[in-house]
Amino acid sequence: MRIPQLSLVIDNRPGSLDVPCKLLAEAGINIITLMLAEAGQHGSLRLIVEDWQQTMRLLQAAGYAVTATDVVAIEVRDEPGGLVELLDVFKAGGVNVAYMYAFASRMGQSAVMVFSFNDLDAAIAALTRSGINPVAPINLYRRLDER
Repeated sequence: MRIPQLSLVIDNRPGSLDVPCKLLAEAGINIITLMLAEAGQHGSLRLIVEDWQQTMRLLQAAGYAVTATDVVAIEVRDEPGGLVELLDVFKAGGVNVAYMYAFASRMGQSAVMVFSFNDLDAAIAALTRSGINPVAPINLYRRLDER
């Protein structure tokens, strides 16, 4: 199941992360999960929110160049070797993981990880062949107390 992820570039200096986060907070937009990576003088902020279109418009209006890409969230056994089993599925399917990051909460006994691939369709096909279903957006957006 594809999940839209927003990406924007922010300056790599104190306080830069505050600005987009405060914009979203003031608009009542909850960040489901995010990843920040340093790239020299800039940083790449990737985030998942429920209403990604509204969030994209808000950030663009504030002057950010924002792109939307699809990623996949997958439950991973939360024990030694859980991630290795999943990576073996991608390796067998000839799928390259471009990047990944952990989700901030758990689903039952599983951890949830967000993946970006060089070929999203091939990754989903490899998961399907292995009997692994990606996390549906509706389940990803629910709060832990609603599960």
